Amino acid sequence: MQDKSYSPGVLKYVEEAKKLIAEREAHLAQVKRWKFDTIAVHGLYSVEEALNRNQGAVIEPLYLSSSQAYRDTDELEAALAYLIPTWCYTRIANPTTYYLEWALALLESYKAGHDASCLVTASGMSAIAQAVDPFLVKQKDGPERINFVASVRLYGGAFQHFNVRKAQERGIEVRWVLHPEDMNEWKTKIDENTRFLYMEAPSNPQQSFCDVKALADLAHSWEIPLIFDSTCATPALMRPIAFGTDVVIHSLTKSITAGGMAIGGALISRKPIVTKVKNDHPLFKESFAEYVKLLPYRDNGPAAAPLNAMFALNDLRTLRSRMDLVSQNCQKVAEFLRAHPKVYQVDYLGLPSDKLHPLAKKYMKLVDSDDGKGNEVNRYGHLMSFRVDGPPENARKVLDGFKMIFRATDLGRIKSVATIPAISTHQQQGEEARRMADIPPQLIRLCVGAEDPDDVIADLDQALNSL
Repeated sequence: MQDKSYSPGVLKYVEEAKKLIAEREAHLAQVKRWKFDTIAVHGLYSVEEALNRNQGAVIEPLYLSSSQAYRDTDELEAALAYLIPTWCYTRIANPTTYYLEWALALLESYKAGHDASCLVTASGMSAIAQAVDPFLVKQKDGPERINFVASVRLYGGAFQHFNVRKAQERGIEVRWVLHPEDMNEWKTKIDENTRFLYMEAPSNPQQSFCDVKALADLAHSWEIPLIFDSTCATPALMRPIAFGTDVVIHSLTKSITAGGMAIGGALISRKPIVTKVKNDHPLFKESFAEYVKLLPYRDNGPAAAPLNAMFALNDLRTLRSRMDLVSQNCQKVAEFLRAHPKVYQVDYLGLPSDKLHPLAKKYMKLVDSDDGKGNEVNRYGHLMSFRVDGPPENARKVLDGFKMIFRATDLGRIKSVATIPAISTHQQQGEEARRMADIPPQLIRLCVGAEDPDDVIADLDQALNSL
């Protein structure tokens, strides 16, 4: 509560809120004992809430209202002072979005040894911006020049955001790591003015990876956070918070919302995070995602549409089984492509021949699975890339030859989708930056869907054989 005297009417609402919070905390304690699939299906939406507040609706309601009404001025004052649970205005929060945030926080922190908080945003890019900006503020007694260290093997939009919006427009130095699996390269880039480390794994499109725990430990030795884009893994295959990561980013548009009907992003933070940035707000370290929601996000306004949140929430319910299926499909497709004479390289972490396979095998496991010996089963996701032999025109000819696989810049769909990043998702990076990130024009990115993999293979085969 803020250091201010409030009227008896306001304090009455505060006392009412305490009872509601206590009920939610009791239910949360129960939910934490559930398995991953049960949490994905139910989240924090309970039978009691359905019956007592939502006319018995079995599925969480979709709240399309732009704002919340209050019973009187006392409740209004209590709400806008953040003294009681409120959503107030959909730019700030929304009940439907809350359901998604609670579920994502629980799934990302599942068996991680830490609690987490979540903020859902309008897109994956807005989640990245909201995650990094609070660490890049100028400190009163800090240096003129600050920097952050990031893998160069990133989604093209993330590279542009860092390279143009942060470096060129704001003068913040970005120090690129060319080989993120090499811990020594990370070590050489960090100094006292570094604010955070940023990693994406498996990376889009070239399937880069790193030693997650070692990288988190390195960040913490400098009292800075590790921010980790885990979009392609999803919490069904990897939960970076369990290995020390401070902030996890998802483009909800991708594998989580596999139906392809909505875009969105998520910022999930461990409680607490590690940072040397000075900020007097008590939530800044203790619950970073909540801090962002209450202040920067409120002021910047990258709000998720409630309908988009509902689409994501519905697809989230089957995340584990779906990622299991599409991972197995992708494994079979990758093995086919590896043996094809018109393909000179396949990038997929599930292939034992991939140099990063041992590292990915350590971290990427299907949650709550069992190999019959009590160990979780490795799964490597449904994103891969392959490089077509010959000049770049051959890759274009293959892509144009697909009859079932969609040509689009999307990924994570329930349907198989392919693109050539050099002319699409990573075009704006320029040739030199693509070279640094190992994205040649012969590379086709393929995200394998839930079709029968033999049909995907047949489409790939006929297109490749046209060369």
